[in-house]
This record gives sequence, C-alpha cells and structure tokens, in this order.
Amino acid sequence: MTAELTIRTKRLELVAATLADVLAELSGREALASHLAVEVPASWPPGEYDRDALEFFRGKLEAAVPEEHGWYNWYVMSLGGGERYSLVAGAGYLGPPSSDGVVEIGYSVVPEARGQGYATEIVRALVAHAFESAAVQLVIAHTHESNTASSSVLSRCGFKRVGSATADGNTLYEHTRNAPI
Repeated sequence: MTAELTIRTKRLELVAATLADVLAELSGREALASHLAVEVPASWPPGEYDRDALEFFRGKLEAAVPEEHGWYNWYVMSLGGGERYSLVAGAGYLGPPSSDGVVEIGYSVVPEARGQGYATEIVRALVAHAFESAAVQLVIAHTHESNTASSSVLSRCGFKRVGSATADGNTLYEHTRNAPI
C-alpha cells in the first residue's frame, strides 16, 4: 500500500492519487466522497479531467512502480478549519520526468471554485513540488489559446509562452528551474 502523499498550501490540500482513489472515483461521486472524506460537488469532474483522463491515469497507476507515486493525478481540496472541505480541482502531472528532465502539469478547477485564485495556488504548488526532484529541469504546460484565464495563471506563476498556438489551438508554456514561481 502506498502512503498518502500530500502538499498543503494556505487554503488547499493536494493529495497524490493512488489506484484505490481512482477506482473509487470510477465507482461514482459518492464513493469518491467517502473514500477521500470530502464533499464532492455535483459539477465533478471539472473540464478536461473527464472519464478518458481518469482511464488514462488508471492505466498509468496500474503499471506504475513505487518511484512514480506522485507523478500522475492529484485531488485538490479546499480546507476549512484545517480540515478537508470540498474537492475543487483535479491537477497533477502527465507522468514522471522525461530523461531530459521535463515534466508536464495540468489542472482543471470546478466551475463554482473558479475566480478564487485556486488555479494559481495549485500551479505554484505543483511547480515547487516538481523542482524538489533533482531530475526536473523544466516544467511545461499546454493551454488552449482561447483559455485566457489559464494563460494568465501560467504567466503569473513564472511560465513563459513558447511559440505560437499549434494546429489544435494549444500553446506551450515553460517554467525553468531557476525562474521565480
């Protein structure tokens, strides 16, 4: 059994998903709420953190070795009185760092929690956590060019836009190890 890996910020707790977490989520919102001991809003799952993403992470976690724990999806919960209150986002990494030290982050906040600074807090926490690993030299993120809120979050967190949008409308952002978060 894998020990719970968490990151705490001022207002949030991020918990690295285990296979048991993902299997609970695949069973439904109520099972996930019970498993994580947190309120799960009716709008769950948020944005691009859909069933396909969940199945992707399920496959990755089924094949993962212990050293990969924490390099996939994370559940993000708001805190109330120091305790988990409500699930507000799905976030995390698309996998362990590549051989050249690159790791990609992603995040999606539930509609009722948007505009409260959670995405900025999540991105800063994920970037700081990634750079705790000596293997990570560069953190990247992709966002659709029409998603100005996400682009603003990435810029605010020290990411630099790299090039123009691709044919699918996504733009690459990079954060180097030495850039401020």
